[in-house]
Amino acid sequence: MYGEEVAEMTGRIRDEDIALVRERTSIAEVISDTVTLRSAGGGNLKGLCPFHDEKSPSFNVSPARNVWYCFGCGAGGDAIKFLMDAEHLSFVESVERLAARVGLQLRYVATDHTTPRARPQQGQRQRLVAAHAAAVEFYRAQLTTPGARPAREFLARRGFDKAAAERYACGFAPDGWDLLTRHLRQQGFSHDELVTAGLSRPARSGSLIDRFRRRLLWPIRDLTGDVVGFGARKLFDDDDSPKYLNTPETPIYKKSHVLYGIDQAKREIAKQGKVVVVEGYTDVMACHLAGVPTAVATCGTAFGTDHIGVLRRLLLDTDAVAGEIIFTFDGDAAGQKAALRAFDDDQRFVGRTFIAVSPDGMDPCELRLAKGELAVRDLVASREPLVDFALRHVIGRHDLDTVDGRVEAMRRAAPLVAKIKDREKRPEYVRKLAGDLGMEIEPVQRAVLAAAHAPGKTNTASRGAPAQPQSPSPADSPQVTVEREALKLALQAPVLAGPMFDAVEATEYRNPVHVAVRAAVAAAGGAAAATGGAVWIESVRHACEDLAAQALVGELAVEPLRIDGELDPRYVSVTMARLQWGAVTGRIRELKSRIQRINPVSSKDEYFAAFGELLSLEQHARALREQAAGGL
Repeated sequence: MYGEEVAEMTGRIRDEDIALVRERTSIAEVISDTVTLRSAGGGNLKGLCPFHDEKSPSFNVSPARNVWYCFGCGAGGDAIKFLMDAEHLSFVESVERLAARVGLQLRYVATDHTTPRARPQQGQRQRLVAAHAAAVEFYRAQLTTPGARPAREFLARRGFDKAAAERYACGFAPDGWDLLTRHLRQQGFSHDELVTAGLSRPARSGSLIDRFRRRLLWPIRDLTGDVVGFGARKLFDDDDSPKYLNTPETPIYKKSHVLYGIDQAKREIAKQGKVVVVEGYTDVMACHLAGVPTAVATCGTAFGTDHIGVLRRLLLDTDAVAGEIIFTFDGDAAGQKAALRAFDDDQRFVGRTFIAVSPDGMDPCELRLAKGELAVRDLVASREPLVDFALRHVIGRHDLDTVDGRVEAMRRAAPLVAKIKDREKRPEYVRKLAGDLGMEIEPVQRAVLAAAHAPGKTNTASRGAPAQPQSPSPADSPQVTVEREALKLALQAPVLAGPMFDAVEATEYRNPVHVAVRAAVAAAGGAAAATGGAVWIESVRHACEDLAAQALVGELAVEPLRIDGELDPRYVSVTMARLQWGAVTGRIRELKSRIQRINPVSSKDEYFAAFGELLSLEQHARALREQAAGGL
């Protein structure tokens, strides 16, 4: 399935409860909160897809089966999947939100396989999030106190007024050992909850003290907008701890996953297909306030693989919809090193990667303060491809006035050109590199080819693209059409079609993707045992072994049947007969071809065996043709 990763500290949501959520949720009501739906006929609804730009509606909703599918971008699923995609929630968060909507109390199974139990009204995550929410209000109130003057001055010096501080919920950790701790304990949070949340820590005396003191604070929110941690900047010279401190790893704060500003930027990232990665909290604030709403920053760690995963999901970063990833780094040595690290990560994105570096080395916050908000927008607009920056940086390390320097620069730069995802651009970069080095094209071309085929070199052209079988039949052939119709019957009307559908084996299907879906129906328990609806469709989707089959399940679940009027058993019988008739006639053709190649004199036994099989198949074909009479 789409990662039914339902394990939490409190356990896994019971499968029965997930099924109840799917059954009790009105998918039309959920989707109508964000998409205007109109009748599409046959009981289906349609609207403009929220996941890609389109001028005519291709987004279809089937209220009867509680599923949706977009014929334009191929996305589809149930109400849980819609919230995951539209609101950027995890599977668990989506299930919990829908459960609350329909008034269902979820039960959780402990991960140590103990007895199923009902989850408390507030599980651990909810308690930790609630503690952080209370801490935000405490810290925000402290920002207005006399002792927080250095924090207010820090913000003002960087061009942030009171409104900006309120927008980002900036706060101040006061000069006291346990002021926040005592405040939260009075609100009912336990010693263990505060330690687990990373808001407090044990002192040497054994008492509990605040983690942050005398610092300016930024709340760090996850994709849903929940505060899961804090970033804290020191303000006083006598503070000998690091300039920035962050919440430690907790059950809800994973620094390799969180991105500061993602809660405010996510919708614009998805809408524009673009993200700007900056280095600090004030840079995010400066970009957003300057009209670059897609800016985010890492929180106390380097930009890594998990961050890439978060952004790719927001960007819909696929071969069909490739976004832009723009890195901004300081112009110093550390910034250049970070940029080269980012180029190594470039291969993990399908989209194009760029770098934006201010000519005078200023970060976005400094640039906004010194030259205004337009300068920040211009910085992002003047981005250059990351590969160009990386090549220039590598070449610049060598003395190109010497033969040895040029050859060594070529050796260092060739692997970068070999890494370029778009192979059609590589020859142009070969010519550019040769020109920059003052060398002939041929040796540079050989060096790039050698780097591309070096041991351990990954073929990036096919990364992430699943192997999809090719159908031997034309997409609009009668056999393909009837196979699709049979699969639609199994998905949309299993109670009626189940027994007849299950009686026809996967060997009767010719299209490889159809074969995979037919096998998934069997793996999900068979159509005859299903009751239909979103639970059944998701079970089949989950049983699919390749992405093409998963996508097809979503498509067929909402595609109208090729029948006027009410569905009845006769239509199912005709459809299944036509499916088998196409397969049988194909075998008849193959058998006739084989019989023509057999010598009836020297291979008499083989000839008569094949001839007998042919007669049997032709008789079977006649019976199927009679059963299939009536037309689709």
